[in-house]
Amino acid sequence: MKKNYIYAIVTVLIWSTMATTVKMMLADIPNLEALSISSYLAFIFLLLMNIKTGIIKEMKNYSGKEYGIMSGLGFLGLFLYSALYYYGLGELSSQEACILNYLWPMMLVVFSCIILKEKMTLMKGVAMVCSFVGIIILSTGDRVASSGNTTMGIVSCILAAACYGLFSVLNKKADLNQNISMMIIWLVVGICAMVLGLATEEWVMLSVKEWLSLLWLGVVVDAVAYLLWALALKGSENTAKIANLAYLTPFLSLIVSAVVLGEKITIRAGLALVFIIGGILMQSLMDGRKLYD
Repeated sequence: MKKNYIYAIVTVLIWSTMATTVKMMLADIPNLEALSISSYLAFIFLLLMNIKTGIIKEMKNYSGKEYGIMSGLGFLGLFLYSALYYYGLGELSSQEACILNYLWPMMLVVFSCIILKEKMTLMKGVAMVCSFVGIIILSTGDRVASSGNTTMGIVSCILAAACYGLFSVLNKKADLNQNISMMIIWLVVGICAMVLGLATEEWVMLSVKEWLSLLWLGVVVDAVAYLLWALALKGSENTAKIANLAYLTPFLSLIVSAVVLGEKITIRAGLALVFIIGGILMQSLMDGRKLYD
């Protein structure tokens, strides 16, 4: 059990660097170029890992339809999600985008009720209201460290959260081997981002520093962290306690963005975070079960 908590804590620490890393990269690298290259790096890492562990042999057991499902999940869950989130990060401050990103557990609850026919409880309703209040708080007042179209950035991050929430529900329903599925998903993300990026962006030559940032994002954040998280949940006797550690991510992300990017942690951002995360966490604790896989 101690090992599972270590996996989960390491994952949270890694995820807390994502918003700041992407924000820094997007100052010099087009959005889709960064997404495409980091996704290919994640795919290559997972491919090598699956070859080493022998899991790659299971690919022959899947039908064309199942590969189609994996590809669809990749397009919806991680291509659209990442593209929208990256855009939001470009328009908002790192702290604002990260807070809005953590609407995805609430989106998961909504889609679970619609698709998986799960019951809408009173606490789920309270959590939804809290999240909505958090959005209102974050959307009003003076902007801090935002450099672009604030409204479009907020809308983009909310849509990104919806995409990932829907992906989580559909991925759970599909019940596929996650080692194989995530490998295919990251490949699909890389291809989609490359095709759209080459058609709409002017890609640039990368410096050593930018390659190191992409390696961190693709291998460590996208591949290793997701794998450690899956291992932590799979080996835990109390999945809810492990899963709730994920809510530390946006709090730590605010600290990372303040230290690395010099972004001021505003009272408005902190209050919005408390409403968005607090409502979801309260509902999770009261229900006595996890909200997501």
